[in-house]
Amino acid sequence: MGTVAAIGTRTGVCGLALAGVDVLVAEDPDAVRRAWRTLPATVALVLLTPEAAEALGDAVTAPATDRPLTVVLPS
Repeated sequence: MGTVAAIGTRTGVCGLALAGVDVLVAEDPDAVRRAWRTLPATVALVLLTPEAAEALGDAVTAPATDRPLTVVLPS
């Protein structure tokens, strides 16, 4: 069974830690891309703030079998 991670600003993702989500705080686009590249192989679902999704681009949020499922959180 995979884990869940969240990438985004501190205010956008920190509360998810209370639900057991692995939180990766990324305050700018470069930090978002670094967090994405360093996701452990055990991550099955990634929650992204809208800003993080924008930094990663459409290719990351499109369905694919070679990466974790991604969901963009509402703003």
